[in-house]
Amino acid sequence: MDRWWLLRLPIKAGLPAAAALAAATIACSLVATEAEPTATPRPAPTSVVPSTPLPTALSRLPSLRDLVAQVAPAVVAIDTSTIGVDFFLRRFEQRGAGSGVIVRSDGYIVTNDHVIANASSLRVALADGRVLDATIVGRYPESDIAVVKIEVDDELPTLEFADSDLVQVGDWVLAIGNALGLEGGPTVTAGIVSALGRTLQTETGATLSDLIQTDAAINEGNSGGPLIDLEGRVVGINTTILASAQGIGFGISSNAARRFSDDLIEFGVVHRPLIGLALETIRESIALALDLPVSRGVLVTGVGDGPGKDAGIEELDVIMEIQGKPVGSRPEFLADLWSHRPGDEITLIVLRDDRQIEIVVALEERPINR
Repeated sequence: MDRWWLLRLPIKAGLPAAAALAAATIACSLVATEAEPTATPRPAPTSVVPSTPLPTALSRLPSLRDLVAQVAPAVVAIDTSTIGVDFFLRRFEQRGAGSGVIVRSDGYIVTNDHVIANASSLRVALADGRVLDATIVGRYPESDIAVVKIEVDDELPTLEFADSDLVQVGDWVLAIGNALGLEGGPTVTAGIVSALGRTLQTETGATLSDLIQTDAAINEGNSGGPLIDLEGRVVGINTTILASAQGIGFGISSNAARRFSDDLIEFGVVHRPLIGLALETIRESIALALDLPVSRGVLVTGVGDGPGKDAGIEELDVIMEIQGKPVGSRPEFLADLWSHRPGDEITLIVLRDDRQIEIVVALEERPINR
């Protein structure tokens, strides 16, 4: 049975410290034959010279050293300490390690919630060798995002979030973080974006959506570290792996991470919008049972008091688009919905009785569970 592993690394030690070039040559040889006296002269064969030089292995696969040097100073190692009680009611200390990325120069760091959950103390190791105490600014377990802060007198290097809606399968990415708590600085691995919009349930019972899948090697201790594009921007926050697979890791999309971390920094909690609808992903069986003309989208299975009802959405409506973006499943719809804030107006395209209807919904705030 497959198991999803969150990537917080339990450790006993303290904090960690800090192609082949292939050359191709092309040889062209011309073969001359002795002309016969009575034969009609034929033009000698000529070699074809390419108009532009053939790319070398180096030009096809450039070194990523400059990119690593650019982004690594904004990646941190996080050491946690948790006090537990054993079978004989004796207190003991359990330590763990994870990663984080500095997003504001005054010391705000984005990481995974499972890295810092239940921690009694936090220590952050910077790339310049400093080790500082950290405090928790806010947590959002529903999407495994948390923000911690360190107090500094100088401005720290930061990384910017990319627009994950522009990320495509096949894009090159780097995963950087405190893999396995190894000493000597962060571990850097490379790969591509393998899939987008993944949804999975972790072994802790949390359902994570809008995930970016990558084959860049991710290991325990990478949790909270950034997934970087070739422009040096954060496209995801590494969060979990599939233990039974190879080359399958996941990161929270940058748009979700930015949206939730901004709220945590500003308010200490995430303000999530409410639409007041019960929804279900349309599958072939549902489409056949309800004689629906579509096999993709989200079926409205219930309408409660709230913005959806006020806007005129009805039971058995099929939501086809949100803000011009096609809806493929319930998790996709919720990920797009939660990217908005309470008070925003969103435009939905709804299929009802073979007619497409445009409905504008004014979102309200979902009650906060503290």
